[in-house]
This record gives sequence, structure tokens and C-alpha cells, in this order.
Amino acid sequence: MKVAVYYNNNDVRIEERPAPPLSRGEILVKMKASGICGTDVMQWYRIKKAPRVLGHEMAGKIADVGGGVEKFKKGDRVFVSHHVPCYQCRYCLAGKHTACEALHAGNYDPGGFAEFIRVPEENVKYGTFLLPQDMTYENAAMIEPLGCAVRGQDIIRLKKGQSVLIIGSGISGLLHIQLAKLRGARVIATDLNEYRLHKAFEFGADYVFNAKDYSEDKLKDVNSGKLADAVIVCAGAKKAVEDAFSSIDRNGTVLFFAVPDTDIAIPSVRFWRDEINIAFSYGAAPDDIKEAMNLIENGSINAEKMITHRVPFSEIQQGFRLVSEGKESLKVVVVP
Repeated sequence: MKVAVYYNNNDVRIEERPAPPLSRGEILVKMKASGICGTDVMQWYRIKKAPRVLGHEMAGKIADVGGGVEKFKKGDRVFVSHHVPCYQCRYCLAGKHTACEALHAGNYDPGGFAEFIRVPEENVKYGTFLLPQDMTYENAAMIEPLGCAVRGQDIIRLKKGQSVLIIGSGISGLLHIQLAKLRGARVIATDLNEYRLHKAFEFGADYVFNAKDYSEDKLKDVNSGKLADAVIVCAGAKKAVEDAFSSIDRNGTVLFFAVPDTDIAIPSVRFWRDEINIAFSYGAAPDDIKEAMNLIENGSINAEKMITHRVPFSEIQQGFRLVSEGKESLKVVVVP
């Protein structure tokens, strides 16, 4: 079978590998759509384990099932989550599923950018979901990134009537904008890219600012003289961190949905006196995936509108270029 092997952002090679054999409890999925995530092109993060097959936003059709699999059959259309918790450790029992070691250590084989993917037994149990009949494979590739956004906003408990500043209006920022509006929040968004600022407004932001010209005074001008109740950082730049810290109100929460490649210096005295909270969000649990699937199925989140490019598997390097350049693209989906 063909796989796309990541060496760096400018070197993604189509190579041949044997299809992975199945063991009991496993399934083999033929990839029909696999989204390129912003973390896939986060080279400082990915290069450490290169070369490897990336891809974790995958939907496809079951090509084969191992012994003992009763829940699924050959030909089923599915979305498969690459990370699943064990449901037995102390983190899982406390409802903190994304802190589970099994969730961080597990994955499917070899990755979503492959013709066929072996899904381990635990992922079959907890991370494989039948697609609604009218959901396309491409739209299903949006389930995982939306699930991550769901998890992030649950962590900060964003509520109706609150104001939220979303820094970075790429695909993650746009998902957070839509979710925040569904939860009744007032949304202010920033980005350096005018195309993305236009999209932020199109997807529901109440106010948008170019990050080059943004200041906390401008935030106050559109937010009844106040700083933001919550800030969601969806960009890994140093200025994003600075803007987040200067824009958060007393007793507010800054959520780092994206992080820079260096450690963050926290203004601890101010945060102590103003009781400001900092949270980080990584991944999604199965319940978040289920909620994301429902939001896409019922039209609350318009997945179709967020997919700007579909690239054939043979041209996946073009897809990586589109995502890493970040000009006039939102979600790029790889198809067979």
C-alpha cells in the first residue's frame, strides 16, 4: 500500500509499505478522507519523531475485520479517533480522560495518511464511530478537530453572556468562534491574515482585529469598557501570548489551545492579585468526539464550508504547503 511519510514540512514522500496484518479485535480501514492538522505542520514538534506517517483526522470504509469484532462489519463507513483513554486509570475515573497515559501513547497504524489503517482493539472499542448516512467522509474529517475545541471550551466552562477573545483565526480559531457563539458568548477575534479575519467575521465573530493593530484598549472599546472573561490562544506566536495576558480580565481564564515553541513567562504577581487562571487543552475524549459528530450532523457547525481544499493522496505535499503557508486556506483534506 502507499503511505505518505513526513520528513519535514517540505519533504513528504509517497512510499510503499505492506498493509498491516490484523489481530483479534482489530479492523482495517480504507482511508477516504484525512485532514491535515495545524499540528502536522508544526515542524519543531513533528521533526523530533520524523520520519513517520502522520494523519489523525481520518474517516474511511472498513475493508476487513479481525476475529471477535461484532460491532462493525466490512463496508461500514466510520470515523476513527487515533487517541482513546483506558477508562480505568485514576485520571479516567476522575473524568480527566485526556490526561490518560493510554490516550497519549496509543495510535492507529501507521497513521491517517495511508491507503489502509490498522485500528487497534482499544480504538475499535472506544474510538470508532459509524458515520451518519448523509455525512460525507470529508465532513467527517472535521470531527476530531471540532472534538478538541469542544474539550477546550468545556475546560474553561465558557458561558452565555461572557466575552471571549480568540487569538488566531485559522481552522481551530474558527471552530472556537462557532462553538462560543453556540454557547451565547460575545466573540472578538484576531489574526494577522486578512483572509482569515474575513472568515472569522463570516463564521460569527462579533468583532475582528488585525493582530498587528490590536490592543487591550480596542478590546475595551467593543466590550463595554472591560477586558475579556476568557481568552483562547489558537496561535503559537510570542505576540499571541502577550496579547492573551494583557487582555484577560480579573478572575478570567486563558486557555492555551496552541502553544509557542518556547516556555511561557507568566506575569505571576498580577495573575495572583487578579486571580487569573491559565489552562491548557490537549486532544479530545470519545464523549467530545460524539458531541462534535452531533454538531456537524445537525448543522450547528458548518463543516463543509470550512473545507477549502481537497488534495489527492498523490499530491499530499501540496496540501502540506497550503497548510504551512496559511494564506488563503482553512481546512485541507487529503482524499484517495
